[in-house]
Amino acid sequence: MHVLMTADTLGGVWNYARELATGLSQRGTRVTLVSFGEIPSAEHTAWMDGLARFDYHPTGFKLEWMRDSAEDLAHSAEYLQHLIDEVQPDVLHLNQYFYGALESSVPKIVVAHSDVIGWWHAVRGCDPPSSPWIDDYRQLVFSGLEGADVVVAPSQWMMDSIAENYLDLPHGRVIYNGRTPTLFNPHVSKEEMVMSVGRVWDAGKQVTLLAQQELPCETFLVGSAQNPDGNAQVSFFEAAGERKININFKGVQTEAQLRQIYGRCSIYAATSRYEPFGLAPLEAAFSRCALVANDIPSLREIWGDSALYFTRNDARSLGVAIRSLLADPDLRREYANRALRHAQENYTAARMTDDYLGLYRALIDAEVLAA
Repeated sequence: MHVLMTADTLGGVWNYARELATGLSQRGTRVTLVSFGEIPSAEHTAWMDGLARFDYHPTGFKLEWMRDSAEDLAHSAEYLQHLIDEVQPDVLHLNQYFYGALESSVPKIVVAHSDVIGWWHAVRGCDPPSSPWIDDYRQLVFSGLEGADVVVAPSQWMMDSIAENYLDLPHGRVIYNGRTPTLFNPHVSKEEMVMSVGRVWDAGKQVTLLAQQELPCETFLVGSAQNPDGNAQVSFFEAAGERKININFKGVQTEAQLRQIYGRCSIYAATSRYEPFGLAPLEAAFSRCALVANDIPSLREIWGDSALYFTRNDARSLGVAIRSLLADPDLRREYANRALRHAQENYTAARMTDDYLGLYRALIDAEVLAA
């Protein structure tokens, strides 16, 4: 079997593609990976070393949600079409909506990782105002979804959001994301510290909630403070106002550095108000962190009773939840162990790979029967 997969290099989709491409290669599947966005560094492609039957094509084309991306999208679609004709894959696994509209006889899977309209609803509570950018974006997402043979979402909440904002998906399927547990260490001695991972400029990640509390412990914040259009954001620090906060802003970290922070911290704050799945809380769970999560439907779906929830988008409730775990080591360990067990039972990369292989085979078999 040969899978041609697309990815972008600016967010969690890159780690998702890494896990899936690695799992597929280890199971004997040929993978051609094409990336859009920034060209990744050697550090970010080191995981490809030694993969069998694997081919990588990095490009710098803009992503579909970016402004003024129409020309790049047209060129990238042409590039992708030529590559499909050249390598003749059995399945197209497309992690961007736009390419679902490609004219191709190869079965197409489009994965709905996130979207601008859903983000806007969750963060702003309304539709985004009409503009050429938003109107074009709506149409390209709709066309990509409509052109897919199967649409996959990483949660039922995300599948429902896509149906509400674009179109019903009779052939939709939920496949939860996964990570490799051995990439993280749950056995390091924990310290009474809190951490969160999130782009400071992204209101959907809502890490500013941590700045609105004077927590009695050190808090590590990992993530970029600069949005993709180059404007630095200081809203996190502005949110603190006159409060004295014990925030250790770490910025962007390497994988090894992030693993160390996960290992040391005993509590992970999942503050997002828009989170179709959330790989960072999963990584924290595999590191045996207790999860304190915003009470939104997607996080409830993913984590069930293995996380301690705070009142939706409420900084004070977040502070109360964190303090309750800091004050009770037994309760903190209980939630840490719950999160670890739940992650091990439900969200491994091996399980995710098996689910996608089953979907690929079903699509190929259906194609053969229809021929």
